[in-house]
Amino acid sequence: MGIFQTLQEWLESSVDAGGAFFDRITKAISGLTDPKARRQAAFSIAMIALSAKMAKADGIVTLDEIHAFRDLFEIPQAERTNVARLFDLAKQDTAGFEAYAARIARLYDEDLQTLEDIMDGLFHIAKADGVLHEGERAFLQHVAEIFGFDSSAYEAIELRHVDLGKADPYQVLGVSPDMDLQDIKKAYRTKVSECHPDRMIARGVPPEFIAIANDRMAAINLAWEQIERMKRS
Repeated sequence: MGIFQTLQEWLESSVDAGGAFFDRITKAISGLTDPKARRQAAFSIAMIALSAKMAKADGIVTLDEIHAFRDLFEIPQAERTNVARLFDLAKQDTAGFEAYAARIARLYDEDLQTLEDIMDGLFHIAKADGVLHEGERAFLQHVAEIFGFDSSAYEAIELRHVDLGKADPYQVLGVSPDMDLQDIKKAYRTKVSECHPDRMIARGVPPEFIAIANDRMAAINLAWEQIERMKRS
């Protein structure tokens, strides 16, 4: 059974049928005894809930967001109806996105690496139409703040998703221009290791969301290539 079908069944079988969408789902997630399954379910619902809230906050609520979600994250055809239903329920929930983001942060107990995976996923959806709208940027900045990222950490994440020709490649890798090239290379390799699909799955990112790794890897590789070219010139 796919993760999205499981989430939908949890919601439909909830005893507290009058409870808020996120409360009912997280209650079911907390009851899982398998840590890997619990983290994958938490990640999936975090992506669905915050994507839905971002679509609403942007003020342009169309089918494009759910199409972007299910296409960019390689959701199996059989699961797409469940994803659409969950997305719609989250979008309709009266709770604000700040409450959602705070609950997600607590689910991961300051695990900034996985929270960064979620931020990358949200950027992945936000830029699906080729533009990062100001409403989306404001939403993402606020979520990052709730997650515990400072402004420089947020900027480093954002720079992975904008035109790297105008971005600071040093900031993408979290290094400074005065560092030795070998030390920068070590930082680059650490970044590459962190976004390897096997590492991401190990920390709870479901296989359906590994498209996040491809985006991050491309940005990190390009930043390293730019720095290496500048340092050797």
